[in-house]
Amino acid sequence: MRTINQKTFDDFGHANRSVHAKAHALLTGTMTVLDGLPEALAQGVFAKPATHPIIMRISTNPGDILDDHVSVPRGLALKIVGVEGARLPGSETLTSQDFVMINAPAFSAPDAKGFLKVVKLLAGTTDKGEGLKRALSAVLRGAESAVEALGGKSGTLIALGGHPLTNPAGETFYTQVPLRHGPYMAKLSLAPVSPELLALTDAEVDLKDKPNGLRDALVVFFATHRGEWELRVQLATDRETMPIEDASKVWPEDQSPYVAVARITVVPQSAYDEARHQVLDEAIAFSPWHGIEAHRPLGSVMRARKPAYEMSSGFRAEHNKCPIHDPKSAADIGV
Repeated sequence: MRTINQKTFDDFGHANRSVHAKAHALLTGTMTVLDGLPEALAQGVFAKPATHPIIMRISTNPGDILDDHVSVPRGLALKIVGVEGARLPGSETLTSQDFVMINAPAFSAPDAKGFLKVVKLLAGTTDKGEGLKRALSAVLRGAESAVEALGGKSGTLIALGGHPLTNPAGETFYTQVPLRHGPYMAKLSLAPVSPELLALTDAEVDLKDKPNGLRDALVVFFATHRGEWELRVQLATDRETMPIEDASKVWPEDQSPYVAVARITVVPQSAYDEARHQVLDEAIAFSPWHGIEAHRPLGSVMRARKPAYEMSSGFRAEHNKCPIHDPKSAADIGV
């Protein structure tokens, strides 16, 4: 991941994130914890009814800034501001809880060793052959469409560039990798529930002559529409079918469904502008290790993420001469 940081810095004179470098939307809003949750769900951030300011960053996963025609999985990083509780190592001075998500229910690799292979592939192709990547992405999208026409889905084709050219605002996002949920273990998801967002599920985005077409579409949408999502928890109920150390396994929802614990709301706003980019993107870091012990990340993939994410945010801070800070109140993020 440091190789990716260094390559993009050498190319552009600016330090980007080593993964999920390109932001398509930077949103602020509120998260309201639902009342009357059963004990197993009322844990950590969700232990009692409360409303918190939040930041959401919608992105795509490469470490270089690519034309949106190179169509890859989408990410959503959620930062919940003003959270109480015993802190995770390395985040003792922070007051936020971060959940880092992708629009697929399971991770692309089972463990840290597999994760390393994926990141090495990303590092080896960073800043090389954007035109070839764009052409390959078109081929892979065609292949994925054929697979889906037969009722299937290929995580490999999607990860390599075959993601459909759809609007990220209609996606459901998942932590993919488990976390503690108080004394339990769980995965989380963020699902659109407002009619306007649901209408964007699988809706294609016109990218003709628009290298930043995904961002353009999100800016247009959120300029006039509010958005509402449910934050949901899936509890581990069977260690055989819901393993902790194999992040590539989808936990069966027929055994343990995702259940809503909070609702997130954003009002119409500018989803991306230079001032917002400086405040909510350049000077803020997201990590599953920014949080409280009640939501401790679990498994080797999560353990590997801790030093990797710390390195990446430190590289950005040093090379951009812009200290990373963690917002402590709604005023810090303009809510």
